[in-house]
Amino acid sequence: MKPQDIAQLLDEPACGHNQKSKSGCARPKPGASAGGCAFDGAQIALLPIADVAHIVHGPIACAGSSWDNRGTRSSGPTLWRTGMTTDLTEQDVIMGRSEKRLFHSIKQAISEHNPVAVFVYNTCVPALIGDDVEAVCKEAASRWGVPVVPVDGAGFYGTKNLGNRIAGEAMVKYVIGTREPDPVPDHAQREGIRVHDISLIGEYNIAGELWHVTPLLDELGLRILGTLSGDTRFRDVQTIHRAEVNMMVCSKAMLNVARKLKEKYDTPWFEGSFYGTSDVSQALRKFAEIIDDDSLTARTEALIEREEVLLDERLKPWRDRLKGKRVLLYTGGVKSWSVVAALQDLGLEVVATGTKKSTEEDKARIRDLMGDDALMIEDGNPRALLDTVAKLKADILIAGGRNMYTALKARVPFLDINQEREFAYAGYEGMVELARQLALSLESPIWDAVRKPAPWDISSDVVLGCGEGGMSHG
Repeated sequence: MKPQDIAQLLDEPACGHNQKSKSGCARPKPGASAGGCAFDGAQIALLPIADVAHIVHGPIACAGSSWDNRGTRSSGPTLWRTGMTTDLTEQDVIMGRSEKRLFHSIKQAISEHNPVAVFVYNTCVPALIGDDVEAVCKEAASRWGVPVVPVDGAGFYGTKNLGNRIAGEAMVKYVIGTREPDPVPDHAQREGIRVHDISLIGEYNIAGELWHVTPLLDELGLRILGTLSGDTRFRDVQTIHRAEVNMMVCSKAMLNVARKLKEKYDTPWFEGSFYGTSDVSQALRKFAEIIDDDSLTARTEALIEREEVLLDERLKPWRDRLKGKRVLLYTGGVKSWSVVAALQDLGLEVVATGTKKSTEEDKARIRDLMGDDALMIEDGNPRALLDTVAKLKADILIAGGRNMYTALKARVPFLDINQEREFAYAGYEGMVELARQLALSLESPIWDAVRKPAPWDISSDVVLGCGEGGMSHG
């Protein structure tokens, strides 16, 4: 990828930060991965496309350090869970045979797995030696009649967020718009309801969260043409250009996809969240507002009223147990505000939130939710986090998996909110699960046990039951 292409992706016009700041988004710093490299970001953005063969072109360590590192789930094919790599060695580099190795790897993937498409992820080594991955993919596609998509996201290009955008760029360039959607099935046209096509961008079905939302959309007559890229298929991604509206689901990283689809196909888009009662309802209303169908608007309001009443009843016992508990939320990006809304809906007090990867727009939303004096944490090193927990008297730390042992060593309740988690918190159903997991974490009997003084911290008189004469050696 050319330097000017990388610069263009960093200066994404649709990003509010770039519109408000002359310097734009923060540039990658040498030696600082900011939570992952561009290759990592590109692969995790596309890996949930379940029926595709995903080949990592590079040394085997690249595939080993990134494969299957998200809790995304699929309801169908399992091909995406098969790690594939060209496993480049020093000999391949020195003898100039890495392109040949890639060509034969594509051939093997097609002959053994019969995928609908092959995605090839470029990494640092082949990018440095000048492999023409795009040319190899083009020749392979011509030879075997299977789409072969190059994803040029070498790690040294920048951060994980940049990799997400590179992945989206590849989908717009090579995949989206290459097939028309299937006709709406007759059984879907129930009771004269007009079906509207939508797509979700930046949705990865972490822990199956998408499955909490799809029943709501189905009931409203909103057909998901495709997602980028939770529980989706290659043929679905091909049809996204025909959506009537695109929703950016809690993700700034693929704004370039939404913007380019707007420019090319005039598809309107909005940014929303499926975390928290009010945000779920707002997202559903936004679909109806943009599509501008009176019947859809009426169905949406009826569904929201029904679901909010049911949810309020189900949450009552949990709210009583969670009310007033103090939370330190350390995450980044849009989770820095979207999860705050969900926690506040449950009656918890968010005393501080992390903003390491948040934009100025994200921070503005935090202030709207938490007030102008909201404490935002940039430094997430263990000592700083624990000092903040102690200072603000937080009852629980909600963060990513890498912070789990920091909390547990300090005997502080912890809840994982990032991509490694096992529980889905999106949608109305997700709110109940979030409340349950919070209560389980806060009320675990382990805390009373581990917070007692250790046996060796108790005086010998108490431990041994000795009198003033001390221990008798008999």
